[in-house]
Amino acid sequence: MGQVVDSVNEQADRLERRVERLIQLCEQLRDENRVLLRTQESLNAERAALLEKNETARARIEAMIGRLKALEQDG
Repeated sequence: MGQVVDSVNEQADRLERRVERLIQLCEQLRDENRVLLRTQESLNAERAALLEKNETARARIEAMIGRLKALEQDG
């Protein structure tokens, strides 16, 4: 009978260690996920800023081309 109790206790201890390890992994993954989400937000903001700069540059270049064509027609 003592061996059965010891075996059950060992299994319970192993299960407890596995559950604790799973909890640690979940916490680690949660932390990593938070970091990734912050990074994604930062990259999205950077992308939006770059798209805006690109649009501004495109508009300026189109305006310069328009002025050059106007000068060409006047000259």
